[in-house]
Amino acid sequence: MMRSRHTLAQLALDLLLIGLAWWGAFWLRFNLDLPTDYAELAWQAQAVPLAAYALALVALRVDRHVWRYASLSELRQLARALALGGALAAAGVLMLRLPQFPRAVLLIHPLLVVVLLAGARALARSLAERDAGAGAGAGGAAAAGRRLLVVGTLQEAAEALRAIKGSQHWRAVGIVSPLPQEVGRSLQGLTVVATPDSLAEAAQDHGAQAALVASSPGAPQRREVMLQAADAGLTLLTLPRADAWLQADPSAASGPRRVALEDLLGRTPVQLDVAGLAEMISGQTVLVTGAGGSIGSELCRQIARLGAARLVCVDVSEYAIYALEQELREAHPQLQGVYYTANVREAERLRAIFQRHAPSVAFHAAAYKHVPLMEQLNEVEALRTNVLGTLNAARVAGECGVRRFVMISTDKAVNPTNIMGASKRLAELVVQAVAAENSGTQYVSVRFGNVLGSSGSVVPLFTSQIAKGGPVTVTHPDIVRYFMTIPEAAQLVLQAGLMGSSGQIFVLDMGEPVKILDLARMIIRLSGKTEEEIPITFSGLRPGEKLYEELLADDETTEPTPHPKLRVARVSGLQSLDLVAVQGWIDTAGPAPEAGAVRAWLMSRVPEYAAR
Repeated sequence: MMRSRHTLAQLALDLLLIGLAWWGAFWLRFNLDLPTDYAELAWQAQAVPLAAYALALVALRVDRHVWRYASLSELRQLARALALGGALAAAGVLMLRLPQFPRAVLLIHPLLVVVLLAGARALARSLAERDAGAGAGAGGAAAAGRRLLVVGTLQEAAEALRAIKGSQHWRAVGIVSPLPQEVGRSLQGLTVVATPDSLAEAAQDHGAQAALVASSPGAPQRREVMLQAADAGLTLLTLPRADAWLQADPSAASGPRRVALEDLLGRTPVQLDVAGLAEMISGQTVLVTGAGGSIGSELCRQIARLGAARLVCVDVSEYAIYALEQELREAHPQLQGVYYTANVREAERLRAIFQRHAPSVAFHAAAYKHVPLMEQLNEVEALRTNVLGTLNAARVAGECGVRRFVMISTDKAVNPTNIMGASKRLAELVVQAVAAENSGTQYVSVRFGNVLGSSGSVVPLFTSQIAKGGPVTVTHPDIVRYFMTIPEAAQLVLQAGLMGSSGQIFVLDMGEPVKILDLARMIIRLSGKTEEEIPITFSGLRPGEKLYEELLADDETTEPTPHPKLRVARVSGLQSLDLVAVQGWIDTAGPAPEAGAVRAWLMSRVPEYAAR
């Protein structure tokens, strides 16, 4: 393979330095007074170390390094090449059997080679960084970048500084560490100036306008550090997670970004069985009901990235399915997407879609999920979509030979106190009953809590209220909920679908519950406002609403799975369900059954349901 002029020039300079080191070793051996006869020995043997080191540098591809970007990785590779070159040079010189050759030279020379070659690379990088800094400074203060403080331990700050090195938009002026013992120490020319509780004063002293939170998701004190930075009135930044580089637009994850609410939750990235998921999805036909919703659309994105041959998207909303079609066509032009406006309550329509495309995997995300809406005036609609729709989808999947069927459930199905939760618990029982009738299909359900940013959730509501100037309304000061991000929920649903055995109910690890009051305060601070500017008011619990949600019912236990964020719920004494009777009652309930009759019927099918 031909080498560029730049590569040949670097190799030539390396060999020049190796030659200088050779003569330097002789001069040092004789205390800077080299006798003539030993100078002749040096001339006679000089070609050997040059050839040996040249061979080692080329063999280990050190000659292809770019010196101005030299890092520890390149230096380690250089050290291996020099060790090999030194050994070859020593062996070659000894084989010449030169009389009275000073063998100490064979020890001194490699040391000088290491110093000169490593020093040349360090000098090249230092000059390049100096030139980059001078270039930024030449454009004035704006070109030099906005001043920021890096918030994190020295180890975390080191990684963050590498990520923003050379940035023309941001310039680090100090480090704020949560460890008091690190205050006063320095890293890459920056001093640890304070701990987070003194962040405001440190920012004022150093003229910083932003704080880069360097700690990784899930790290201890991350949320507290972020809130302290928000209290200081600084623009909050963080670095993109590693998995952000794998998204459809990697350029969006190329540097520091503003902190989002997801960062404050401090959840670690999901570890997926990529090989197993690829085997389940890649090259297959996959169907998703409720594909236009928050979870359904994210499932479609993840499935498209996993290489599905055909993705069948079903949703009752024309606009939602249109928007999904436009997004997937642009992001995944190679994907064969099929888009249906269809209602899961219509069994024949579902059957026609399943029969036409014969999916191997189906994800059932279609559901009504808004608790207050389903609690009053719309009780029968919850039954028709959440129960009857699930029954239709599960039965058709079994009839059409689907290998895996995954239903999206909710933490509100545990000891439900509202119509929505009770209907989803009944839907779980429906899936288990259908699983008993169809041994060829693996049926699983997946429970998880609230999803940040999903339609109808508190985050869009709070954001809208803040945009209008407040107040932000919270139902109760003590109400708590479990939260996870939409991508995390979708990924764990996929993982559960891969791992599950038929009839199982998976419970996702939702982490620690979050007080809705704290969530409201976080969103206010992230918007750049204070609680004095945007007040918080309490409206009282809504019908059917609990202060806290549970992920497991009282008569259930969980068993661990190979995945740390997934557990299997085991129900003692599996309840039998007459599917014909369930369907018959819903079909004959009429357009507007009495709310009391709906609740009484649900209680007869879901004993743990306690209406409020």
